[in-house]
Amino acid sequence: MIRAKVNQEIELKDYNDVWIIGELIEKKVHPVTIELIGEGKKLASRINKKLSVVIVGYGEKSTAEKLLHFGVDKVLYLDHELLKDFNTEGYANAISNLILERKPEIVLIGATSLGRDIGPRLAARVGTGLTADCTKLDIDENDGKLLMTRPAFGGNLMATIICPKNRPQMSTVRPGVMAKAEHTDHISGEVEIITPELSENDFKVKLINKAPSGKKKVNLIDAKVVVSGGRGLKEASGFKLIHELAEALGGEVGSSRAAVDAGWIESPHQVGQTGTTVRPDLYVACGISGAIQHQAGMSDSKYIVAINKDKNAPIFQICDFGIVGDLFEIIPNMIEAINEKHFLEI
Repeated sequence: MIRAKVNQEIELKDYNDVWIIGELIEKKVHPVTIELIGEGKKLASRINKKLSVVIVGYGEKSTAEKLLHFGVDKVLYLDHELLKDFNTEGYANAISNLILERKPEIVLIGATSLGRDIGPRLAARVGTGLTADCTKLDIDENDGKLLMTRPAFGGNLMATIICPKNRPQMSTVRPGVMAKAEHTDHISGEVEIITPELSENDFKVKLINKAPSGKKKVNLIDAKVVVSGGRGLKEASGFKLIHELAEALGGEVGSSRAAVDAGWIESPHQVGQTGTTVRPDLYVACGISGAIQHQAGMSDSKYIVAINKDKNAPIFQICDFGIVGDLFEIIPNMIEAINEKHFLEI
């Protein structure tokens, strides 16, 4: 791969439209794609440009067509047998060549494992910058530049970054942060099928087999209920209560950064500015003080319940229902009541 020169002599006026790099998993659209479409529509409207979604795969035109129901102007479907399964080089080559040819002004990618893999490679191939893990996007009212905001220094500072000289303006966006685009029965866009020029010689790595890990995947983003534990659990064994409450409520287990840093639970469970951003119908914070970094990842929850010994904990400033007391006494009573009455309906 030849890295493109940064700060090339380009005409900014030659670049148009907003692109979303969509993501398919087992022939299903990743939720972050719908979130990016929702945000992309806002940005495209602000700069009076069109919105396109790029999808990579093989033989999945019907899946690509479903994206038209979210109000996009065009779906660019890169269709090739060698792209049936994700391959870093194949995806990066196909998408970067299309970017160089079509010249989009803004390109947004989900900050998933796939997006974090190909995002930097795309930026290197087209000679532009990349702002990673953004939590907010906006348009500068004075000159129309994309304002890309992301946490820095462990979430203690929010940095807004611009890309004034290079195009496209690119960023990866944290899943769960943006509101999803609404589904509509009206379709005004179209699907364009593109066959990229690829050969097996372009690939240094070949997929031989896929095997499930055997572990239950943590899915905080789509969970309707999230029960999180923090420093107040005192030790790793305290998460046994959190798991039991989450099971009773039919939810997922989350945590604060402090619990992850202490080694009490694995990092995929972390909620917050440096973890996963969630928007469940019910968020239960157990033994979590509610630092601003944690609030940034869960404050948009529909209902927030907080359990903490400290009546002055910041979490009580944003919760809908607060319980001041010992979580080791309160949670078992909650579990017993839920299991007996089955009264919870979300």
